Amino acid sequence: MLKRQERARPRLLQAVIDSFRLPDLRGRILFTLGILVIFRFIAHIPLPGVDPEALRELFRTNQLLGMLDLFSGGAMRYLSVAAMGVYPYITASIIMQLLVPIIPRLQALARGGEAGRARINQITHWLTVPLAALQGFGQLILLRNQGVITAVGLSGEALLPTVAMVLSMTAGTMLLVWLGELITERGIGNGVSIIIFGGIVAGLPQMIGGAFLETGHVVGLAVFAILGLAIILAIVIFTEAHRRIPVQFARSVFRGGRMYRQSGSTHIPLRVNMAGMIPLIFAMSLMIFPGTIASYFANPAGQNPNLANHIMNLFAASGWLYWVLYFLLVVAFAFFYTMIIFQQQNMAENLQRQGAFVPGIRPGRPTGEYLNKVVMRITWGGALFLAVVAVAPFIIQQITGVQALTLSSTALLIMVGVALDTMSQMEAQLLMRQYEGFLR
Repeated sequence: MLKRQERARPRLLQAVIDSFRLPDLRGRILFTLGILVIFRFIAHIPLPGVDPEALRELFRTNQLLGMLDLFSGGAMRYLSVAAMGVYPYITASIIMQLLVPIIPRLQALARGGEAGRARINQITHWLTVPLAALQGFGQLILLRNQGVITAVGLSGEALLPTVAMVLSMTAGTMLLVWLGELITERGIGNGVSIIIFGGIVAGLPQMIGGAFLETGHVVGLAVFAILGLAIILAIVIFTEAHRRIPVQFARSVFRGGRMYRQSGSTHIPLRVNMAGMIPLIFAMSLMIFPGTIASYFANPAGQNPNLANHIMNLFAASGWLYWVLYFLLVVAFAFFYTMIIFQQQNMAENLQRQGAFVPGIRPGRPTGEYLNKVVMRITWGGALFLAVVAVAPFIIQQITGVQALTLSSTALLIMVGVALDTMSQMEAQLLMRQYEGFLR
């Protein structure tokens, strides 16, 4: 009778129930939720001397701060001790990924197995500290120029408060990185990604509620929701899509005192979207940078516009030129980052070392050239997908006329990617114990 009731339940609900039946898996889930609760408390501990009303107005008009607030999990709009979130750590990780193929010492560490990867991770943590301090000071200077905070500077009475605020923000970032690593070690999923995921999800109710209060365009909101769900479906499909490259291998076994050679086959899954959300971050940063620099030299409202004002208008996110350039940059960065990541894997060399080969392709350099061609072809699909997702918010707003609600492409990619990764890890835990999981 109990088995019949379990079969009648939806598979996802049954998988959740099975997850909480297992003591160790239940403990991992509760530990992850507990860390997220701690993170949300930290996100509401503000720095002193801030004008909350001026801060909210600034976030409504400044795109760069909106992007940084995305990675801080909403903590920056309160200017809390966790205002930078884990963004400096993500920046340090990207810098290390770009430096590994350039610096021979880092290449040797990357090929040194688990010990080498641990050393690179340690260097990434060291690099995060000065990046967090520089970013924290830069944010304080930007907020001072906007009239949100006053006691900021490197001289006089402002020195000590500035040092205290920068140290607090740097410590908040490192604390969040540590909490994320605790989730990775003792919880479920990638901890740093889940920290970002938790912040994005926490801000959704306020954003959706504000959209309903600010607009009476019910049909537009309905179309907006349908198109948003369609984008999420497309993200799921392209995130999971991959090209299987068949691989054969031969191994030697001893049987009855004699050596035999056995052959087998497997495949290499090459993801269509190998770059993830990184091209969006690169392209957005590059598009926002000119307007942000120009804002320091622009004339105030009511005065004759100068060159800086024209640059700000040119790179405003409300025009077609901005989104066309954004589309092209996302495609370019998708190819750039994908090739960097793929070259670091040394796939052809690893296959040759393990005695494996692609049928019909000679091992070594020909295999590497073949895999590069395949990656280039499938990356066209991933790059165009990322570019369409990047400009989708602007297109949806033009179609529906709903301006109060904004779908962030990066936020959607993060949420869907983290959800799929976490479900995959829970799936593996359940299948190890002969339960049906989430994704089957």
